[in-house]
Amino acid sequence: MNTQAISDKEHKIRSRIISTLLVIGYCCLIMPIYAQSPKPVKTQARVDSDAVENLFFSALREKTVENNTQAADLFSKILTIDPANDASLYELANIKKQQNKFAEAQPLLEKAVAIKPDNEWYWSSLAEVYEKNNDIGKLENVFGQLIRLNPTRADYYFDKANAYFLGNKFDEALKVYDQLEQITGPSDDLILNRQKIYLKQGKVDKAAAGLEQMIVASPGQVKYYLLLAEIYVSNNAGDKAFKVLEKAKTVDPNNALVHLALADIYRERKDIDASFKELQSAFTNPDLSIDQKVRIVMGYFPKFNEPNVRSGALSSALELSRIIINIHPNEAKAYALYGDVLVQDEKYNEAKTAYERSIALNGQIYETREQLVRIELSNNDMDGVIRDGEVALSFFPNQGWMNYYVGTAWLQKKDYKKALSYLKNTTSLEFQDKELLSLSYSQLGDCYHAMQNNKSSDESYDKSLSYNPDNRYTLNNYAYYLSIRGEQLDKAAQMAKHANELEANNASFEDTYAWILFKQKNYKEAKAWMERALTDGKNKSAVQAEHYGDILFYLGDTDAAVQNWKKAKGYGANSPALDRKINEKKYSE
Repeated sequence: MNTQAISDKEHKIRSRIISTLLVIGYCCLIMPIYAQSPKPVKTQARVDSDAVENLFFSALREKTVENNTQAADLFSKILTIDPANDASLYELANIKKQQNKFAEAQPLLEKAVAIKPDNEWYWSSLAEVYEKNNDIGKLENVFGQLIRLNPTRADYYFDKANAYFLGNKFDEALKVYDQLEQITGPSDDLILNRQKIYLKQGKVDKAAAGLEQMIVASPGQVKYYLLLAEIYVSNNAGDKAFKVLEKAKTVDPNNALVHLALADIYRERKDIDASFKELQSAFTNPDLSIDQKVRIVMGYFPKFNEPNVRSGALSSALELSRIIINIHPNEAKAYALYGDVLVQDEKYNEAKTAYERSIALNGQIYETREQLVRIELSNNDMDGVIRDGEVALSFFPNQGWMNYYVGTAWLQKKDYKKALSYLKNTTSLEFQDKELLSLSYSQLGDCYHAMQNNKSSDESYDKSLSYNPDNRYTLNNYAYYLSIRGEQLDKAAQMAKHANELEANNASFEDTYAWILFKQKNYKEAKAWMERALTDGKNKSAVQAEHYGDILFYLGDTDAAVQNWKKAKGYGANSPALDRKINEKKYSE
């Protein structure tokens, strides 16, 4: 219930003390009998008493070594002999509670308090059970009993009032707070709890009045101004909140929380410049935690996708991120955040520097290392990907994406064995991320193709498409390699066509489809697609020029064919087959 309630550790210690005292009590009851008669007659009652005593000691021993199952059995046996043994009821109930069997604990504790109504710990344990069982209505009586037993303990009053509050008995809760105030005097907790009730009742003025009194009594305490402003803001009284915060600002001009609250009000008023100035003032205060500052900046990220506000949001986020770095220069998360914002602003080189600084301060944050490697991959810095990626994997070996990045880099460097190693790691580590699995199997297909292992290559491409049938790069590469081998041309044509449907105006995809059509001897349509590729291609492609020449030759335009073969050679193509085409003026495999 209340934060002032008995802790679990304290509860366990007290329960053991009670258990020990109860055992001592049993011994005291037995001792006079020995004193009166050295050779007592063992009546049935005496046998039962001995049995209970022995069982209780045994149960406590089992409980001490945390053998709760055996302890519970022994306490249960005691209760078959002595159903009114309140200590065993209590101990057994506590074991049930540890096992989260609160419904079974409840009748045990209810019986215990009926037998010993003045035992405070029994009632306290029962309160916990009622709370866990959501039997809120019974809590009122429990805390009433606890107050009866310990009338100066403040947390019992708070708990009783809270039970009334949960039951929507607001006036009764307020009366309990009045009783407590007679004992402890006014306090922040009382004010806040009364406010909660007043606001629930819609009595905003009463809720505010208590805080206004506290401000009069302690005008230098800014927290009261902030609480009062929060009440006004929550009840659409922004103007009143603004006046309160302006007063707070005169009391403590550097208070970061006041500046943040004012920033919120200005933002509601659409005064973006004033709001940002208040944020700047708050961020320059080192007492405001970096985590809170980071959360505020992260709040800008959704706005980066809104064209109308993207520029302003980025500018604000960058400025606030720089302030965080200046105020918290030794915090890794400050540089990581700055890097994230720079990435959103497409300033990748600056972001890379920020991430490197963050990693130097704290290398145990995987996300920062991944961001660094992503930038290196996008910059085609394969050496950087391998260097930083392998370091990252030395700390985080089970990260699928990082294995994929490093494998991709080795593939680009044509070290296919190393590429296979990392890409296979990815597929063995990841089971849920279909995007990553599709990409990894696609890269495995490329590796196996380069190693002339066509069977494994085809299997990998098929696996890639099983995870993502729309992986356009898999569709294109798989189709192209099948066409080169002259195998499954219908399947290749279907995949190539689908790749072009997924991404129009891609010269490489168009060239693949044209070449498959050529292999199928559909020269007219092949010519149309190849001309698309030549139009959409940004670079002079030797492969496309040579393919175009091949198509033109079979369409009967030998001169144009030779001209394009020569272009291909001029663009850098160099093969015996191409030389034969030019020299013999005819197509050659």
